[in-house]
Amino acid sequence: MFPRPSPVPIAALPSEHEVDVQDLMRQFARLLAADTILVAGVTQDRVYSGAAKPKIILRDINTPKTFALSQDLGPGSVACNLDSSELALACGAIEKSAQLGIDLIFISKFSKQEASGYGLCDAFRSAMLARIPVVTAVSPHYRNEWRHFSGPLSEDVSPNITALKEWWSRAQKKIILS
Repeated sequence: MFPRPSPVPIAALPSEHEVDVQDLMRQFARLLAADTILVAGVTQDRVYSGAAKPKIILRDINTPKTFALSQDLGPGSVACNLDSSELALACGAIEKSAQLGIDLIFISKFSKQEASGYGLCDAFRSAMLARIPVVTAVSPHYRNEWRHFSGPLSEDVSPNITALKEWWSRAQKKIILS
């Protein structure tokens, strides 16, 4: 019988309002990239342009590329303004990165779309199949769905650089041992 490879670790950061986990992920990605770790993925950002609601974008962590998730549906619209085609493009970019031998992938978050099996779910799966660790934020409203989706792969990590460094050290050891 062949030994089973150990699971690929996922760092799950709580996406609470008191800490900007998206900025934390960008900082951690820059820190690792400066240490020649190959990183890829997207983080979420809000762009304030004078509209009633900020526009939500996904920002590639390595390039100036952005994916505008918010569509302008006009004044007074109460419909969902998610641009699913932009979300699909972001997902595809992450999937492509997973095929390039990246060391660590950042996926902005697991939230409503992902809890329904859509959104960036395929990006998570691509990283797992390629045996690439992932850092993500998890909405507190979708913790149960996250646990069901990620199973034993996920580790809750405190939203700070020190905790992420410690998680990354453990993740690298798991990968080397598998």
